[in-house]
Amino acid sequence: MWANAWRWLMTQQLLLLSAIMAMVLFAVVTIPADIQHALSSHQPLNWTVSVVVYAALVAHRRYPLATVAVATIGSVVLMTDGMAYPLTLPAVFYLLYWVAQGSTQVRALAVGVTVKAALLTTSLITHPGITGFVILLGAALAVTIGSAARSHRAYAAEAEDRARRAEQAKEEEANRRVAEERLRIARELHDAVGHHVALINVQAGALACTLDDEDRSQARESLTHIQRASEEALDELRLTVGLLREPGAPEPAEPAEPVPGLAGLGELICSFAGTGLRVTREVTGQVRPLPEAVELTAYRVIQESLTNTRKHACCDTVVVRLGYAPGALSLAVEDEGKPLAQGSPSTPGGHGIVGMRERVAALGGRLSAGPRPEGGYLVSAELPLRVAGAESS
Repeated sequence: MWANAWRWLMTQQLLLLSAIMAMVLFAVVTIPADIQHALSSHQPLNWTVSVVVYAALVAHRRYPLATVAVATIGSVVLMTDGMAYPLTLPAVFYLLYWVAQGSTQVRALAVGVTVKAALLTTSLITHPGITGFVILLGAALAVTIGSAARSHRAYAAEAEDRARRAEQAKEEEANRRVAEERLRIARELHDAVGHHVALINVQAGALACTLDDEDRSQARESLTHIQRASEEALDELRLTVGLLREPGAPEPAEPAEPVPGLAGLGELICSFAGTGLRVTREVTGQVRPLPEAVELTAYRVIQESLTNTRKHACCDTVVVRLGYAPGALSLAVEDEGKPLAQGSPSTPGGHGIVGMRERVAALGGRLSAGPRPEGGYLVSAELPLRVAGAESS
């Protein structure tokens, strides 16, 4: 594209240079002779018409067509009076250039054809021979140069507009990626750190109760759970903050921790068992390795659902069901809490449900969450094993 544009610009420059040289040659060869003839003849008509035409040039910006008409009529009058190359021809050529570079192509063509026809006809009548064709060539060059200037200006404006749109699109894309990254990090912070902080809160409450009962062994056990949960929260926070590390930064000396997946589901269940929540796991289908994105999403959905159960449900039992199908993984987290009272919210507060929906939707799956008619709460999801982003790659 740039090569074609460069060739076009070079052609326009050569055309402009040729036109200027032709006009200079015409002025050097012909105009002095007519000026000498006008000076020797002392005809008042020649000077009067020339003064009127060049005085009219003052208004050519506001009345271009009227000024062209005055200059053309003046040239015709002078040619009829005996001048082969009237003194007003430079004004006519300049006006043709001005109209061509400042108006549409159709308008420039119409004005140019009309003026050239009038000049050529008059010249052939008054001075038969090559004179008319020389004048025609000058007028054609003036129109051509004006059209070339208009095309160059339009091309430059279009190139500038394309560059501006490209820069705007680049900026919008950068803003979109920043927004997506912020949303992803927010989900990670909520799902990972929020889970452990919720456990710390539960264990702290249990510790307060045991201190009232002066049961030191129970207090020590609660402190152990709090310490473990806080360490895991710090580890998760360190991993999440690592997502913000700039590209090109040196890798840490220690290997990165693996992405959470269903292999760590047993450890996750044990962490809730320490808070008094009994979690039963049921698995159907052939257990097999799944894509990393599916494993992480399933783990986070189960983690968030168990956290919500521990925080909001009035029960101490929950069932986690996993179903391995040929093309999808289905999961459900179901507790046996009490039925919701009239007017109570149907879903737990916060951003947990929203984050789970976004995670599942990013894989092309479906998630439903809501109270069960017989009591309790159910979160179910279906995750396709073929990640949506992989199909287009």
